Parts: sequence; structure tokens; C-alpha cells
Amino acid sequence: MQPREVRAEYDRDSITVYQAFSTAIAKPALEHGRFVPPFSRTRMTWIKPSFLWLMARSGWARKPGQETILAVRITRQGWDEALSLAVPTDPDRRVFRSTDEWRAAFRHAQVHVQWDPERSLRGEKLEPRAIQIGLSRHVIDRYADEWTLSIEDRTPLARKIHQHVQSGDLAKARRLLPRERPYPLPASTVHQLGATS
Repeated sequence: MQPREVRAEYDRDSITVYQAFSTAIAKPALEHGRFVPPFSRTRMTWIKPSFLWLMARSGWARKPGQETILAVRITRQGWDEALSLAVPTDPDRRVFRSTDEWRAAFRHAQVHVQWDPERSLRGEKLEPRAIQIGLSRHVIDRYADEWTLSIEDRTPLARKIHQHVQSGDLAKARRLLPRERPYPLPASTVHQLGATS
């Protein structure tokens, strides 16, 4: 695994990203197969292709307001478009020549990109970084109405994997994980994201 490599569950046409929501938001989304109120379209929403990163963030769907894990299958075209609009949340010197240059780009960014330590099954921080993408209100309608193909409840899977982790059966837990593999980034966005592949 490369230090900053996008890994995801994907096929020819789609990529799966994860979000954790309260039941109040998740239930209507699952019933309609798309995001509907009370899902907010006026604030930034973060999507992550790393299942284990979200498990660490949500406490395996146990933290308040993050009790439901949604697997959102979106178009690769939409994902690639989001990446093409993304600006890192920090002035990465591999991307920007100066803090002022970054600040000017970030001020007008419609999409934010952040690289956080990937996580192990036990939640330890790993050296490789996992990407998360923040979609602003300027593009969130496209995410909800155009890019989203399906929404699936992965909470039962999260709880099952976590049970195996708690019992010490990491091999069984690992076999249940979504099959994430390196995602082929468009060449034009590799440098822009500060990625290593």
C-alpha cells in the first residue's frame, strides 16, 4: 500500500463510499434509495471509500449520530469529477508553492480532500493515508441526485465484523471486509490531490 493511495470497492461504472448517519437521516435514505430530508444539502458532507477508517471514526456505528453505516454506490464519473474539483485541507508543499497560493485555492474550493491515517481492524493508526472527500453545498445536489446509484445499510456487517474483532478472531473479521483495492486515479488529479499513485 502506497502512503497516499486511494483504495476502494469499485467496478467498471461505480465506486462505493461510506457515511455514518443517525437513524433519522439514514432510514429515509434507505427507504427511497437516495438522500432525502432530513439529509442536509446546505452543509458539507464527507464521503470516504475506506470502510475501516469509517469504523474507527464512528466507533463501529456506536457513536451518537453515527449509528447507521451507509454504503453509497456512486458513479465513477461523479467520483472523478469530485476529485478534479478537490483542494487539500492543508497547504501541502507537494501541491502548492506557498501557503498564500493554497489559501486562495481553498477559499473557492467546492470540494475538500483530506488524507487521514488508515486504520487497522483494531482501530490503530497506520502509516498509509486514507482519503476522504468533503462535498460542499455547491456540488451536494449532484452527489444526491445524479451520482448516487444505490444506498445500502452496512450496519449489520459492521457489527458482525466488530464482534469477531472483540472476540479476537481477526482472520474471520478480515474475510468479511469489503474488497478494497487501488483505485486508478485520473492522471490529471494525482498531483492535485497530493496522491502517490
